[in-house]
Amino acid sequence: MLGEAFYNTFKEDYEVRASDIDVNDSWLTELDVRDYSAVRQEASEFRPDFIFNLAAYTDLEYCENNPNDTYITNTIGAENAALISQELGSTYVFISTAGVFDGGQETYNDYDIPAPLSVYGKSKYYAELSIKDGCHKYFIFRAGWMMGGGHKDKKFVHKIVKQLLEGKQKLHVVGDLKGSPTYTYDFAANAKEMISTQFYGLYNMTCEGGPSRYEVAAEMLKIFELQDKIELIEVKSDYFSEEYFAPRPNSEVLENLKLKSRNLDFMRDWVFSLKDYLEKDWNHKVKEEMP
Repeated sequence: MLGEAFYNTFKEDYEVRASDIDVNDSWLTELDVRDYSAVRQEASEFRPDFIFNLAAYTDLEYCENNPNDTYITNTIGAENAALISQELGSTYVFISTAGVFDGGQETYNDYDIPAPLSVYGKSKYYAELSIKDGCHKYFIFRAGWMMGGGHKDKKFVHKIVKQLLEGKQKLHVVGDLKGSPTYTYDFAANAKEMISTQFYGLYNMTCEGGPSRYEVAAEMLKIFELQDKIELIEVKSDYFSEEYFAPRPNSEVLENLKLKSRNLDFMRDWVFSLKDYLEKDWNHKVKEEMP
């Protein structure tokens, strides 16, 4: 999801070498962040000014069931790239998450103390700590509820789209969890602006606003002009407790305090970003293929 947005955003102005363990596009080469030697060799040959680490397991249920694999990928993988960045003098760019917080507050700024609930959240928080300890030049950007990527989208927005394409007339959507939607292309564009500065450090970087899942789904139906055709039913998170058993914060709403203070917050209101995403990647498909 995010790699595609970064590649398309940076390729015109930077020489980009992009890799993944799943080589599903012509612009990708194979590389595994868990393999320190392979990453070091690749970086030593390319001599990058910036090393971006977008790799992570993000499925919370998978992470709960596979903690060792999660820590090796999300935490040690992040440490590997941080060590290599420090050795080569590259600036390290790491993507973290609002999931480092426990949800006890309404909103969280960049200085609030993390207390992650899930294995996923812990793996990302421990990665943040290792980067702060091991890197001199780094940017850590905390994202919220990621949206973007079209067919590569594995998150909430695509799950709603998938149900619509399957012909569902009733959608049950959680109303007691709030977060900050984060459009991949807005996120990549803001990151591009940030790395041209030397304001290193950790930043919250999400779209403006803190809707519930239910409110996001309602806005989607408006954009698709389906609000009078599809019944949207608000439920509590325990409605999906068997399927989504990993602990989730009640609030993952982030405030971009540091970005705003430096006049470098270019993240738009989540409604505008959601509209852009759906009209670009899904509107035609939904209108053409809905039963």
